[in-house]
Amino acid sequence: MKYGSKTARFLAAATTAVVAGALVSCSAGSEIDPDEGIEGTTIRVTLANHVWTETIKEMIPEFEEETGAKVEISQLAEDQLSDQYNVKLNAGTDEIDVLMYRPLQENKLFASNGYLSDLTELVENDEEFDWDDFQDGPAALTTYEDEVVGVPIITERTVLYYRKDLLEQAGLEVPTTLEELEAAAATIHEQNPDVAGYIGRTGKSAAVTQFSAFLFSSGGDFIGEDGTSVIGSDEAREAYTYYGDLIRNHTDATINPEMSWAEAFAVFQQGKAAFIADADSLYKNMIDPEQSTVSDQVGFAAFPAGADGAKPYNVAAWALAVNETSENQSAAWAFIKWATSKAQTIEMTKLGVTGARTSAWEDDAAIADFPTELVEAIKVNGENGVGKDRPLVIDVAKAREIVGDPIVVAIAGGDVDAAIDEANAAFDEFLLEDSE
Repeated sequence: MKYGSKTARFLAAATTAVVAGALVSCSAGSEIDPDEGIEGTTIRVTLANHVWTETIKEMIPEFEEETGAKVEISQLAEDQLSDQYNVKLNAGTDEIDVLMYRPLQENKLFASNGYLSDLTELVENDEEFDWDDFQDGPAALTTYEDEVVGVPIITERTVLYYRKDLLEQAGLEVPTTLEELEAAAATIHEQNPDVAGYIGRTGKSAAVTQFSAFLFSSGGDFIGEDGTSVIGSDEAREAYTYYGDLIRNHTDATINPEMSWAEAFAVFQQGKAAFIADADSLYKNMIDPEQSTVSDQVGFAAFPAGADGAKPYNVAAWALAVNETSENQSAAWAFIKWATSKAQTIEMTKLGVTGARTSAWEDDAAIADFPTELVEAIKVNGENGVGKDRPLVIDVAKAREIVGDPIVVAIAGGDVDAAIDEANAAFDEFLLEDSE
């Protein structure tokens, strides 16, 4: 069945997060039949506060009219959503049919606990839905042990933001390699002592997401194929050292050791930095003249290549899944199929909500309001992107603290090798416990 779509208008966005709780096994609900009629069914959908949620809510009457089903939305703020998932999914609830969840944090936890229904045959055997249209990185992130357990709805990639005027003044081209990025940062800072050549996240946990692009592009990773830590490899050591030097060596300012994206962006927005690599979903913060004093000088580029090529993250920040214990699984899948269809994804893209479908980035109407340079960077990063920006474990928060410690030491100019050795041992111990 084909569904129509209408362009919604919603201007506010919120940052959300989900933390799930204890581990239990759940009994299965009903089987999913894609051909089952759903007229008269009430589909209970739990969503996070997000611009995607507000937009899809305005489109739902169309879905209800065409299917005869009724959609009952439960929309929750970060803490409330965390509490609900922690309690209800853990208890094997059948009160949730569709859940919006964060794959980077919850995919392994939810899937290993049996919270999420297997959608593999549904997505792979439906030519109209076209699972191959989803980019590899986000699709891999909503897969667990070769089973598709979720469908991506919101994605992010690393993009290189840069100051056009400072590059022109220095007579430099946009960096395409990490070596060129370091050289450009050094040159611009030398010419403009009050401007940092590069600024980035410095907080132990927050920095892991952006550091990952440097790690992957250097040929490193967090976890090896045998499930043990590889942050002590030569490639990882090079990435830790490079990231620390890039931030520390090309500024005269005191570096805030607790910067997340907001604080790092503020430095760039105030005209005090030449480069920053961060999420492309945040681009409007850079080009909004009410937020940025350099809004008319911001350029966008694909992430520069390291020794192993350009490998930024390309991740699904949010996804939809069917609750395994739902008694309305066929109707739940019908909702997800509609909400993540090509038509709906294009409408979301028009509003600046970036999705995982390749077709949306090839639709001129969908990308009309995006800066051309940004679209090109997104396409390149989408093709090269890795489907993670942190260790994909059950206790993600603890893992980020461990692997993030050498980042902080590197930025501070401390003994990086010693910090890596300590973190590598701690991460190995953590992975052993995490797999039990």
